[in-house]
Amino acid sequence: MSHNQCVQCKGRGFCGRPACPILEKFRSIESYATASKGVTSIFGASPPAIFIGRHDYPSVMSGPMVPPDMSRNESSMLEDPKQLLGMNIDQIIAARSMLVRAGARMKVKDAADPKDPLLLKSQELALSMTPVDTEVWFNKPLSNKLKFDSVLTPMGPSGDLKDMDIAENPDVPKKVDYLVYDDDALAKDVVSELNSSNISQEHITRLLSIGLLGKERKLVPTRWSITAVDDMLGKEMLRKVRDNTLISNIMLFSGGAFGNHFEILLIPRAFSYELIEIWMPRAVWSGGSTWIGADGEGTEGKKGYSILTGGYYAARLGVLEYLNSIRRQATVFMIREIRPDYWAPLGVWVVREAVRNALQKPPQKFESIDTALSEMSSRIHTPAGSWRQKASLIDELKYQKTLDFFL
Repeated sequence: MSHNQCVQCKGRGFCGRPACPILEKFRSIESYATASKGVTSIFGASPPAIFIGRHDYPSVMSGPMVPPDMSRNESSMLEDPKQLLGMNIDQIIAARSMLVRAGARMKVKDAADPKDPLLLKSQELALSMTPVDTEVWFNKPLSNKLKFDSVLTPMGPSGDLKDMDIAENPDVPKKVDYLVYDDDALAKDVVSELNSSNISQEHITRLLSIGLLGKERKLVPTRWSITAVDDMLGKEMLRKVRDNTLISNIMLFSGGAFGNHFEILLIPRAFSYELIEIWMPRAVWSGGSTWIGADGEGTEGKKGYSILTGGYYAARLGVLEYLNSIRRQATVFMIREIRPDYWAPLGVWVVREAVRNALQKPPQKFESIDTALSEMSSRIHTPAGSWRQKASLIDELKYQKTLDFFL
């Protein structure tokens, strides 16, 4: 498989190989996970966290994630993007490698009427908003292989779950307790209400993944539930944003995290969105060449799944949150340049948080799109001629007149 195809695949197995050679390179960092090697049981404060695999769907590996010998404050940090942002890539891998995945084979439809004690206890754990003391036992000793993925945050070793016990009562928010028992509400409505009630996105994703939300309840692989929540929240915010008045000026925001640099251009037009993704040489998936992709949506919304995978929805959510917060509407043109500093995959949360951080900074304001693009280009390392040909939205904005032109 060429490196261009590797960027589009991101370890999902499109090449047909039994293991992704890029991900295997990171799994070989075994020194991070030596603390749990060879053990058959673990006791610790789960952040809380659960993991639902996707292989062999609809029969998947499901269960809790538990870090041994870690304080409750340290444990809660493992699932908190705001705290992870204050660390470097090595520190994140070292911390997350302590999070042991304990999984048992379950059918996804079991969540609708759970009878398996392991599933019931996993669901109970997922309800909590604070760490929960948990003990897990394995059928055989743990190895020390780490798990890396384009969507998921790095994780430590996995083990075949034999039994588990929750050693304390979970701390369940009243809104969560109420909505998980509402099996008449649609999942998208519950996700929106939980978000409006200041339940963290990580908590919402956990509830969806373990099959506790909506009418048709089932286990949802963690990587799918992350993108599903980004998409559902984005669509709900977009419904509100479309009713807002337009921004007054062309605004440009700039920022990033972990070698993911963003330029975010907001233009006083009805909401539409385009993301240009540039993988520079020697970034995690790109090898020795540059890969440039683009995807977007107009006023009719997004159709089908984005070729840019989960990053498309995470970036869109970040900018829709901003527009909703200022009660304005805009056309959004965004560039994500992934640089060599991003040498290991940390998960799609990096995209979401990098966009949020960029939008917290004071914007530059411009009189024309051309001058804004010139400023954007000065901070993008990849020559403009390489990515401008992908930017269909810019040409549309420059040559399509609005009603204001005729008034």
